[in-house]
Amino acid sequence: MRVVALGGGHGLAATLRALRLVTHDVTAVVTVADDGGSSGRLRQELGVLPPGDLRMALSALCDESDWGHTWSEVLQHRFSSSGPLDGHALGNLLIVSLWELLGDEVAGLDWVGKLLGADGRVLPMAAVPLEIQADVTLPNGQHALVRGQSRVAVTSGKVERVRLVPDDPPACPEAVEAIRRADCVVLGPGSWFTSVMPHLLVPEIAEALAEANITLTLNLSPQKGETDGYTAADHLRSLHSYAPTLNLETVIADPTAIEDLDELRAHTRDIGARLLLRQVGQGDGGFYHDPLRLAAAYRDAFDRYLGDVGERSG
Repeated sequence: MRVVALGGGHGLAATLRALRLVTHDVTAVVTVADDGGSSGRLRQELGVLPPGDLRMALSALCDESDWGHTWSEVLQHRFSSSGPLDGHALGNLLIVSLWELLGDEVAGLDWVGKLLGADGRVLPMAAVPLEIQADVTLPNGQHALVRGQSRVAVTSGKVERVRLVPDDPPACPEAVEAIRRADCVVLGPGSWFTSVMPHLLVPEIAEALAEANITLTLNLSPQKGETDGYTAADHLRSLHSYAPTLNLETVIADPTAIEDLDELRAHTRDIGARLLLRQVGQGDGGFYHDPLRLAAAYRDAFDRYLGDVGERSG
């Protein structure tokens, strides 16, 4: 079964750890708008795609062996010093080194994947680094334009709308092809306006998604700053406002994290999707998805596709 997962950061990593328990044909399509930390510094200094979210996705797909885990730890290792290396992740430097040597971002990521024994592939969403801009209503009622993913993610106001700069970026061709070939595409969980929504704003990606079968994984809690005060139904409504023709087949939600269950049921039904209520959190009071529980939910979401793949294999 061919599955593509879209997102970035910890949310996408959680999805990938779960999906690799369901299928061996996983492709991660990753946002490239990060402008903070190690990624932001490398982006500004070298003009490259921000490598951080790509690195995290590769690490999540590492081989389940001592070799894979060791290289995953190496990839995630951050330097701590009083000099210019402070805060840099070694994996970011490795990825950027391969990009410079090969002159090809996709080939560089594939080589890192081989080093990790990755059970899947990682691709950038766009071929150029992007900037996220957001129209925000501040707590005092005034409106502001917030620039940059790192600033939008921690804004104290309500995000009304996001856009990309450039507004018509070239998509990574391999990412578009992966979405078109996929049996199912998984969107979320993750930072809603800075990791999930940006995929809908790249025209070629959006066109491919319009023909895909989408499973949406809702977050376990609102994100401080970015989606403060948002209910589960609000997340769904905002997604629908950006992509009203999206073929949303299944919405996965943890009932222990939903306060507006009736409203969510009604809105899911109105857009023609199936609401799949499953406990997918770790169950320790935190806000992280459990890979085994999430994998079980994905199996339920993909039940008819898994059957189709079995018939094709037979």
